[in-house]
Amino acid sequence: MITHQLSQNPDNTQEAILLYLKKESEMTVQALCEVLNITAMAVRRHLQVLQNDGLVESRIVRQSRGRPTYKYRLSNKAESLFPSGFQNLAMDLLDAVYEQSGHKGVMELLSFRNRKRMIRLRQRVENKDLRERVKEVSKIFSEDGYMTDWKELDDGNFFIFQQHCALHDIANQYRQVCALEPQLMEDLLGVKVTREKYMLKNDSVCGYLIHRQSEASVQSQS
Repeated sequence: MITHQLSQNPDNTQEAILLYLKKESEMTVQALCEVLNITAMAVRRHLQVLQNDGLVESRIVRQSRGRPTYKYRLSNKAESLFPSGFQNLAMDLLDAVYEQSGHKGVMELLSFRNRKRMIRLRQRVENKDLRERVKEVSKIFSEDGYMTDWKELDDGNFFIFQQHCALHDIANQYRQVCALEPQLMEDLLGVKVTREKYMLKNDSVCGYLIHRQSEASVQSQS
């Protein structure tokens, strides 16, 4: 599955397809055959992989004569693969806060943003059991570009793991971003969360242990 940001020089056919769809908005199999100089069977095979990964969508276009045809376009998920000024803007803002107020100011700003997110996202986990909340929290982080998954452990606890850091460059300079992630998870899950794996310490993922046994004590305190 393609997870890195794409450049103007694709490394393989699937990346090339995504770039052409970005430029043209929608394309048919035949149009892709012409620009890629490969067979229709090969194009369909690559499109199927991209659709399975959630990066490409299709729609039927009915014609006055002959069989209907399919047009393919990028999904919303695929848009995150293209360069964006978001991280540069966020870094510039954090740098400005740091110059004025140091790391304390950065933490205050990010904590304020974290609290706002908690309030907005709580409705997505209301009236769900812990397994459903874990699933929903994983979905929330995946929507933010973290390639997040989860599993239930033999002891009844859960483990959430992120295979991609959507804010790697920012987090590398301002570790406050990382410190607030388990706080957000704890608020939405209602249980204790501890980080067990950390990409910035050369682990392959960021991994969080979700402590089921802490659920009763957290609920009794609320």
